[in-house]
This record gives sequence, structure tokens and C-alpha cells, in this order.
Amino acid sequence: MRGSNSKGKAPARVIGKAAAKQRMLKQLVCSDAPEQALRYHGFVRIAGIDEVGRGALFGPVVAAAVILPEEIDCLSKAGLKDSKQMKREDRETLDGMIRAMAIAVCVAEVDAETIDRVNIYQATRMAMLAAVQGLTVEPDHLLIDAMRVDHRCAQTRLFYGDSLSLSIAAASVVAKVHRDGLMREMDLLHPVYGLASHKGYGTPAHRRALAEHGPCALHRRSFGPVGMAAPDTVLEEQLMDELMFEAESLEDARL
Repeated sequence: MRGSNSKGKAPARVIGKAAAKQRMLKQLVCSDAPEQALRYHGFVRIAGIDEVGRGALFGPVVAAAVILPEEIDCLSKAGLKDSKQMKREDRETLDGMIRAMAIAVCVAEVDAETIDRVNIYQATRMAMLAAVQGLTVEPDHLLIDAMRVDHRCAQTRLFYGDSLSLSIAAASVVAKVHRDGLMREMDLLHPVYGLASHKGYGTPAHRRALAEHGPCALHRRSFGPVGMAAPDTVLEEQLMDELMFEAESLEDARL
């Protein structure tokens, strides 16, 4: 297939694009400016929404919805930003702060079987919608990282939102801490894959484990790299999309 190679590694141009994106994201400033703009127009209960694990080969995609109070300077001073740009200990500290001060928090998962059935894009939207619906306080506006959900609430789709909005960044942290913890638990049940290290992403170590042991029931069989270990269960033309997701998540997987 054009753009891939016989060993199933991500093409250099894909890795280069992902690295350039990471450099750009580090230059963005995460603040409450998007929330302030919405409050100026009368919105009060603003829910930040983000997902984690869209590009992984294993396990669920996880979404979180977080409604923060108006005064969130302490989160900014504590260094809240896109969870992928933070160290594990900083994320976990901020996760505790966010949960302690939030008006409402909800985390939702969509499993690998559903991802294979409906595709990762739709599964991500399903997880986001479930997170919003699970909030104990109904929001009056949704701030979502680059997507929209099937909800009657007013919505703003903010590209690179987890690097620009403290509410979305908070959802990013809550979702990632939850999913990373889940992957460490799954590592105890499926130790041959090294999930505690790479959190289910398509690292070289994970690919080698797939080649040696094959996928388990929690792998996403509609993703091309998993199909290399079980070619009768996957559509090979999806490979490049998944390679792009994985390349953009390599830094995330190393933390």
C-alpha cells in the first residue's frame, strides 16, 4: 500500500508532521479566555470536553466532561495545559485539584468492540456525548476539542482546544489519568503487551508483542497495525489513518 512499508512502521513524513505539530502546540497559551468570552454572552455552566486514546491500538477511547467554577486561576498557576504535554505526576496532582473544585465531572468509555463496529470517529463522539449526559449539573454550553456531539446544548468546536482552554485541558487531564490507570490495570491481566509503558499505543514494543503473541479481545481489530497480526479481521486500507493517529500520540505514550 502506498505510504507504508513492509515492516509496518509509520513513514518518516508522518512522524515529521507529528513532531512539527507537537512543537507548535507547545507554543500555544492555555487560558480561560474562551470561557470568559462565553460568559460575556451569558453562558454560566460551561463544560469542557476532550478525549484520550483515539489513536491507541488497545482498549477503550475515553472522554471526560468537566464544568469548572468561574475562578480557576489556581489551575492556571498550577500549570494546567494539554495532558499530553505534562508529566504523569503533574497530571495526577491536577486531576485531584480539578475534581476537588469542579462543579461537575464525568468520565465515559467506549470499548474496542464498539470502536470496531462504528469506527473510531463515531465512537469518540459517543464517549463525549455519554460524558456530557453523565454530568450531575446540566451545562448550558459545551466547549469541545475540535468536534461536535449530538446534544441540544449550544456548542463551540475549538481546534487545539486542550492547548487553549482551561476547561478542555481539565477534561483532557481527567480523561488521561483515568485511561492511563485503566491501562496499568489491564497490564496485570495482559502482561505480554507492555500496556503500562505505552498505554496501548502503537509503539515498536507494542507492535513486536502483537507480532509475537497476536491481538487479544481488547485490541481494536479494525485498526491496521492490529490487522498485521490478525489479517483476516481487519480492513487494510485503514492503516494510514491509524498510523497518523499513533504518530501524533507517540509523545503521549512515552509519559
